Amino acid sequence: MIFIAVRFDVRPEHSDNWLALVDDFTRATRDEPGNLFYDWSRSVDDPNKYTLLEAFTDAAAGAAHVGSAHFKAGMEAMAGAIATTPEIINVEVPGQGWNAMAELSPRP
Repeated sequence: MIFIAVRFDVRPEHSDNWLALVDDFTRATRDEPGNLFYDWSRSVDDPNKYTLLEAFTDAAAGAAHVGSAHFKAGMEAMAGAIATTPEIINVEVPGQGWNAMAELSPRP
């Protein structure tokens, strides 16, 4: 699995509408055959920071994502709303998604 984490510093005037701005891109990416997950979160410490966690089944699925028309459109839409170049972690890891956490489970 290809696991990617990206941190975005969003311009303050775009912070509150960031998820709407990336909605088409998010939906199209989630519909890709090789996408395992594509999830946004907003920092609790800085309302202008968003983190994207995404995964693809393999390198070919990741390459198809980057080569897609919606990827190009998404990059264009985001470019005008970010304050700095995003930071990224892109690694290949074993497995095909999330596993259960061994150290914590709900009480009965």
